Order: sequence, then C-alpha cells, then structure tokens
Amino acid sequence: MKLVSHDNIRVLMVTSDWLWNSWGGPAVFVARQAEFLRRAGVEVDLFPFRGSRRPGNYAAAWLEVQRRLTRGSYDLVHAQFGQSGLTALPKRVPLVVTFRGDDLEGIIGEKGRYVPAGWLLRAVSRTVARQADAAIVVSAHMKRHLPRSVDAHVIPSGIDLDLFHPEPQEQARTRLGLPLAGRLVAFVGNPDLARKRYALAQEAVAIVNQTIPTQLMVGWGKRHHEIVALLNACDAMVFTSMQEGSPNAVKEALACNLPVVSVAVGDVPLRLEGVKGCELCR
Repeated sequence: MKLVSHDNIRVLMVTSDWLWNSWGGPAVFVARQAEFLRRAGVEVDLFPFRGSRRPGNYAAAWLEVQRRLTRGSYDLVHAQFGQSGLTALPKRVPLVVTFRGDDLEGIIGEKGRYVPAGWLLRAVSRTVARQADAAIVVSAHMKRHLPRSVDAHVIPSGIDLDLFHPEPQEQARTRLGLPLAGRLVAFVGNPDLARKRYALAQEAVAIVNQTIPTQLMVGWGKRHHEIVALLNACDAMVFTSMQEGSPNAVKEALACNLPVVSVAVGDVPLRLEGVKGCELCR
C-alpha cells in the first residue's frame, strides 16, 4: 500500500481507551501523543470508542471506522492497543498498531491470575499484528509476545516535560494542603486493579513505618497537574505492578527528580539503571 500524496500526513487514530472521566484516566498518554503529532504537523483525527469486551461495541466501531475511511482521505490508521486494530481490517490504507501491555501479555484478574478474556485478547492482538504494516511496542520485552514474523519497533510513550519537572517540596505540599513535616510516599496506580498490587505497596510502607513515620499517598483519580504536585510533594514513589509495558508514572516521577522504588517490571529496570536514589527490587 502507498501513502496518499498531499502536503501533510493525515492519520486516523483509533483507540478503545480514552478520557472517559473528568480527571482523564490512564489513556491520557494517547491524547498526549495525538497532540505531539499535531504539533509536528501531522493531521490527526481521533476516534475513541468503548470496547468494554463487548463484541457489539467493536462491530459498531468497525462500521464507523470503515465509514470514515470511505469518506476521508487518510494516509494511514494508527490503532492504539491491538484490539483497536480490528476496526481497520480488512485494510484500506496502511495500518500501524501500538501495543501497550495487556493487549499482548494478557489480562490479570482479581486473584492475580490471567483470565480467559486475556487469552482471547492476546490472540486478537497477534492476529492484528500479522496484518499490520508496522507494529510498535512500548518496551522491548513485549516483542516476545508477538508472532516471530512481526518485526516491531520499540517506541516508549513520551511524557510532557513542560508539565512534569521538579518543584520545591515545601511549595508543592503547601499547594496540596499537606503537612510540611513527615515522609510521604506516592502510589499513583489504581488500588482496585489487581496487577498494580496496592497491598504490596502498603506492606512496604508498613515496614518503613517501623523505623520512620511514613504515609502512603494514593494519586489515582487526580488530574494530571495534581499528579505533578503530588510527585513533587513526596519523598519517593513506590511501584509494585506485576505487569507493565513502559509505565509513564515512573518516567514522570524521574522527571520530577523523585526517587523511585520499584519491582522489576516492564522497562523500569532500564529507566532506573544508574539513577541515584532509586532502588530496583528483584
């Protein structure tokens, strides 16, 4: 397939995860990528839809994507997450797919085990990968979950350095109404999501509390600018996920000069290598 010839590349970006709530949510990185591409001169039309593991939702999304491809002059489709790529098949224009984690690795349920829906998601993502003209993974370790015939590019998600940067701790705590004294540890994942292992973070802070009074601060549900303040207000961030691709939370903490204590997951070992004050637990 060849790109359509005109001045700017025009992309239809399809995502089954989006900013469905008032504070944004985990898909904020998709919106940020679209914005960065627009700044670079790429025309990006976004089509978010709620997959919610419902075949009917995907059928409706497929019809809408096909309608847009028929009426619009797009150079390519960029699917965020493997399952989103289904909506662009069979291909009318080149298809690029970014795989971000559980779409290739599977879904971990409440008991910390992979659920059947995750195996189906992996199979769908591998099928889409074989059809894609280009595959992107956010961390090198994810390549092993792709079919051998697929040669993926490793492109970690970027962060907004205009937003995430160091701020005096006292200033950040004052802004959030937090006490100026005492040790604070940030946990920014969803406490209710099994793979984030919030209980493990609580256990770790409880051990620290035996010698140093420390409070665990949960950042889930806060707006992005509030996360910046929280990271700058804390003394460290604890990261306990059992499955990740390239977690932005770790990169955002490092951008705020916040020490990170993490398990070895995703590309975190690469991010923390040689960074003073950070600890990797194996």
